[in-house]
Amino acid sequence: MTSDDFDPLAQKARADALVEQSALRLRELLREAVSHLDPFPPFPGALFTHAIEAEPTLAAHGERGCVVVCPDGELYELVIGAEPPSFPDETADPVALRKEELKKLDDLHPRDYLIYAYSALTRVVEILLEQREAKGS
Repeated sequence: MTSDDFDPLAQKARADALVEQSALRLRELLREAVSHLDPFPPFPGALFTHAIEAEPTLAAHGERGCVVVCPDGELYELVIGAEPPSFPDETADPVALRKEELKKLDDLHPRDYLIYAYSALTRVVEILLEQREAKGS
C-alpha cells in the first residue's frame, strides 16, 4: 500500500466505529455487574441517593459535577445542594432542604463514556469482591 492509497478519513471512521462498539459492550458489562450488587451502596454523604462514584482520576471533566453509576447501570451527574426555605424566616429541617439530583448523561461521546464507564466498572468490581468476602464465599 502506497501513501497515495491510504485514506486517513477511512482510518478515522474505522477508529470511531471501534470506539462506539467498545462503548456499547462496556455498557452491557457495567449493567450486568451492577445487577449483582446486593445491596447497592448509598453514595457517601448522600441522604437519598444510591450511587457509586465513577470519576476517573486523570480524565475528570471540569464541566461536569460528580459522575456516578446508579442501580440501573447508567451514568449520571450527581448534584447535591440545598433548597432555600419557602419563607425567608422559616426555620426548616436541614434534611427537608437537602436536594440530591441525578442528571442522566445521555450526551457523552463514546470516547468519554469509555473512560467513565471503565472507572465505574472497576469500582463496582471492587465492591462486588468486598461483598463476596463479607458473605464468606
